[in-house]
Amino acid sequence: MIPQSFIQDLLARVDIVDVVGKYVQLKKGGANYMGLCPFHNEKSPSFTVSPTKQFYHCFGCGAHGSSIGFLMEYSGLSYVDAIRDLAQNNGMIVPEEDRLLPAQRAEVQAKSLALSDVMTRASDYYKQQLRGAPQAIAYLKKRGLTGEIAARFGLGFAPDAWDGLRSVFLDYAAPSLVEAGLVIDKTDDDGAHRKRYDRFRDRVMFPIRNTKGQVIAFGGRIMEQGEPKYLNSPETPLFQKGLELYGLFEARQAIREAGYVLVTEGYMDVVALAQMGFPQSVATLGTACTSTHVQKLLRQTDHVVFSFDGDAAGRRAARRALDACLPHINDDKVIKFLFLPAEHDPDSFIREFGADAFDQEVRDAMPLSQFLVREVVGDNDLNSAEGRAKTQFDAKPLLQLMPASGLRLQIVRHLAQLTQTTPAEIETLFDLVQPVARHKLAPPKSRRNAPVGLERQIMRILVAHPSLSAMLDGEVLAAAAVLAPDGAAMLAQLVEFAQEMGESAQFAALADRLRQSGSDFDALIAEVAEQTESELDVVRLELAGAIRQVRLQVLRSELDALVVGGLRDPLAVARYREILQLQEGLRKQAELEAAQR
Repeated sequence: MIPQSFIQDLLARVDIVDVVGKYVQLKKGGANYMGLCPFHNEKSPSFTVSPTKQFYHCFGCGAHGSSIGFLMEYSGLSYVDAIRDLAQNNGMIVPEEDRLLPAQRAEVQAKSLALSDVMTRASDYYKQQLRGAPQAIAYLKKRGLTGEIAARFGLGFAPDAWDGLRSVFLDYAAPSLVEAGLVIDKTDDDGAHRKRYDRFRDRVMFPIRNTKGQVIAFGGRIMEQGEPKYLNSPETPLFQKGLELYGLFEARQAIREAGYVLVTEGYMDVVALAQMGFPQSVATLGTACTSTHVQKLLRQTDHVVFSFDGDAAGRRAARRALDACLPHINDDKVIKFLFLPAEHDPDSFIREFGADAFDQEVRDAMPLSQFLVREVVGDNDLNSAEGRAKTQFDAKPLLQLMPASGLRLQIVRHLAQLTQTTPAEIETLFDLVQPVARHKLAPPKSRRNAPVGLERQIMRILVAHPSLSAMLDGEVLAAAAVLAPDGAAMLAQLVEFAQEMGESAQFAALADRLRQSGSDFDALIAEVAEQTESELDVVRLELAGAIRQVRLQVLRSELDALVVGGLRDPLAVARYREILQLQEGLRKQAELEAAQR
């Protein structure tokens, strides 16, 4: 786990204006910077970046966060990958990765940079070769692709030569060419080196980019008859096909605009769909959909549509995608499966029936729940006990993959109806973790009672100025718990996080920590992101006043209880007088602070 102290130092070192400015055109507007929001369509800028808070906020769609959060939302990086990216660009080493000796670490970094340079130079070479390859240009035009789309995806051409890359790499014997997967070393049976030659020859080239836009691998397609039709780079230190999606870098903005991502089976599907008006398309890289693929997709959007051919191979691919999706299903995620007729892929379907017809197919795609039930029922005879038992047997491992959720409960209820059982019996029989049918569902976070009054005022101040958390001690937290028990846990957690960060704690770092903890602070963070920055001394006085009011209200409640009790006990009388003195002291303190203002 990456230490919070490192994350805090990282956010203090980076400038969010520089981070966001790489992707969004920003203009100075008062104390902040303004631009068009990259997360939704807008004509007038409502997206602000605050250099003092080190935070971005959109008044249109509500998106907000730190530099780390921006990279996660915009580039689809995981939390850890976003931290690594920021650290690398700012000359910092993530502590969890600092296990190598300096010399070893330098060697690894040098090798990675060398491979990246090799792939970039090869990509430039292939693009240059395409300009002088009429047969490749004719093939792309035949597939309906324009020069604009070819340029957008960086398409190229590998000439029909055994050592075409020799013209780019004068040191054709360099080990990095083999490590990058660009050339192959032919050896004799005894292991002696015999010959080196280019891996890709006489193929249209599709560069594969990572989420940063760097070329990490290639896919090559043959233009005429021949096998294999597609040839991919081997796995290298830069490229693991089970972790990458073709076209994701190019599709990010289109996915946000469309509200969903379309997952296809091949490079040409992605490029052709982009040409036909569906730029929100990506493809797996010659492998089954993996759990990592699903996680990357769900970072980009809450709506995923898998498009598979209608043949047997397409059905098998869909089933593997279903298995990969189930552990990541939540009630706010929509996953569907689109099955085209067996004789069509997306490219051919659009050409025959048009973009509108394909768009309707996407809209009518089969929901995950329906596909799951159809898969487990299969050819089982639901009119027999054996058929119903076999259906339950096939469903058990799939439902066990799903987290407890409303969707899982809906599937359980449907399955119970089909197999003539009850939802509770299904959950018991399947040993489902956190059964839903037998317990009352917790209300969604957005419906939980939000803290109001003084405790909310205190929390708003602490979120904006976490260094002031030192003003709250155990006595204040105990008083707040008496006054507002619903918000006590949130306040205590907030104070704990802020005090751990110390006097140097900043809003962006604390907001990032709160969001990662899964707590219900998002509304408060958004509120602070929207408000104008105040002077620290003024805010300190405001917090002192709120703390004093908490104490006064608790004392007043205790005083009322003593009066109701009749003040017959000497101890009660003594406490009554003590409270009066405490109240008077707090009032004098308020008068003094008022005079200071």
